[in-house]
This record gives sequence, C-alpha cells and structure tokens, in this order.
Amino acid sequence: MRKILKISVYLAFVSSLLFYLIPTKAPNISLNFIDGQTVDIDSFKGKPLLVTFWSTTCSTCLEEVPRLSKLYDELNKDGFEIIGITMSYDPPNRVIALSKKRKIPYPIALDINADAEMAFGKIKATPTNFLINADGKIIQRFVGIMNIDSLRSKIKKLLQT
Repeated sequence: MRKILKISVYLAFVSSLLFYLIPTKAPNISLNFIDGQTVDIDSFKGKPLLVTFWSTTCSTCLEEVPRLSKLYDELNKDGFEIIGITMSYDPPNRVIALSKKRKIPYPIALDINADAEMAFGKIKATPTNFLINADGKIIQRFVGIMNIDSLRSKIKKLLQT
C-alpha cells in the first residue's frame, strides 16, 4: 500500500512538473526554413497546425513522413498546415537532401541553435508532435508514432470550427 502511495505521489509530481515545462500555447518563435524563408509561428494563426519535431536519423520519424505528407496533401487545401522542425543535431545538408529525396510537401525548418526545441518544452524524443488550434493553443502533444486516422479526425473537427 505504501509503495502505491509513493508511486502516486511521484506521478502527481512529475505530471505537475510537465505542466510547467510544456507550453499550453504555441510559442511565437521565428523559424528558418530550408528554402531560406524566416517565418514566425504566429503567422500560422487562424489555421490548425501540426508542428512535428523529427530527425533524419530517426527511423520512426522517417516512417511517419509519408503519412504526414499524405495528410498534408489531403487537408492543406482546407487550411491545415504542417511545419516539420529538425533537431539541432541534424546537419542542414542532410535535412535538405532528405527533404528533396522524400519530396516532403510541407515546410521544413532547421533548428540549429535548439531555440524551437527549448521553446516547445525541451524536446528530447523524436518524433514529438504538437497539434495547435487556430487560436494558437496546443490541444494535443504526441510522442512517438501517431494514429493518423485519429489525427485526421481531430484536424477535420478543427477545420469546421
């Protein structure tokens, strides 16, 4: 019984700590895209947005890219956006080459100084994804492979509001 109580207290502490470390609103940071553009995240307000942190060395991330590309192609015309942000340890030339090879249709940002990683709550694992509503509020955080069908359903609901 004491062990269960200790575990419960520990989980409550960790949950409250995560509440303060993970933002509830998308941070307004500037992103440097591989096409040379610099864009503020706030410029995507008014549209549902998925921010996906990924790495060129993450096999799970690379499995997710085709599914995200298909989702983007399907829903972008209705106002949905995706921003892919590579991890700070990814060499820019590798990111650019992989993006071209895989024909990723959504914008890819380089996070060389880890500014985005820190602003979104010290991202450590990839893929880490944030679903953001049109008001800029983070409504869901996913770590690992996402259920694309469930994500699609949530995005469609966001597009209707």
